[in-house]
Parts: sequence; structure tokens; C-alpha cells
Amino acid sequence: MKNAMIAFAVTIVIAALMFLLVPESGYLWVKALHVFSVIAWMAGMLYLPRLFVYHADAAVGSLQSETFKVMERRLLRGIINPSMIGTWVAGVWLAWFGGWLQSGDLWIWVKVVLVLAMSGIHGMLTAATRRFAEDRNERPARYWRIVNEIPAVLLIGIIIMVVVKPF
Repeated sequence: MKNAMIAFAVTIVIAALMFLLVPESGYLWVKALHVFSVIAWMAGMLYLPRLFVYHADAAVGSLQSETFKVMERRLLRGIINPSMIGTWVAGVWLAWFGGWLQSGDLWIWVKVVLVLAMSGIHGMLTAATRRFAEDRNERPARYWRIVNEIPAVLLIGIIIMVVVKPF
């Protein structure tokens, strides 16, 4: 919970700085940052549960298990967490300065709900990383195979909202 609060505080500070320092003319640069951040976040969100699939089958205390712990921690802290922050900060900036929040369009709010769900999955994977690091995983590899599909399904919905804007 402490790490989540720190990440939230960092996100708020970065967002505030972006709103104060980046002019509206920087829209395309912020959009590029958003796309980059989304791609990095999704790469990590799709890879981390796949690591859990293999880690769940590794013997506790084995070299393989210890290697997975390092990989999971570095992926989460080095790629997934920073790119989620970048996604949120740039996304909120774009939604505000692009006028999407004030547009009254339903698609943007459906997208926000889907991104909130993705953030919830992110939190769940963060907690799972901690449990694996403490050798307390109680879930079988099959469970992690199913969880591995959730970010992909959410991503499909998000992309449809952004590209097609069905409502």
C-alpha cells in the first residue's frame, strides 16, 4: 500500500508539473509520450503474468525461482510502474487539453473505466510480485495463464474506444 501511495503522489506531482510547464502547443509531443508509455505498460502487463506462469511451477528456493524474482521485480519497478505513471499523466493532460473530458462523449468515460480496470490489474500484479518474492504464491500456473489474458482484453476495449469512438 505504501508503494501505491508513493506512485500516486509521484503521478500527481508530475501531472501538476506537466499542466504548469507544457503549453497546449506541445499536444503532439505529449501524445507521442502517451503512446510510448501505453506500449511499454502493456508489454510489461502482458509479460509479468507470463513470468508468474513459469514461476508458479518453480521450486521454492531454487535458482530458477530466485531468477524469476529478480526478473519480476525489475520488470515491475523499471518498466511497468514508470510507464503506467507516464500513461496516466500524459492521458489526463491529453484528455484535458484535447477537450475530451468536456465533450460529453461517452467513449472517453468508457475508456477511463477500462484504464481504471487496467490499473486495478496492475495493482493485483504488484501484490502478486510481492507474494512471489516472499515465496507465498498460492495460485497455480493455470490461474496465471488466465490472468495473462485480462490486460489483452482490456487493451482491445481501450483501443476500440479511442479509434472507433463507438458512442
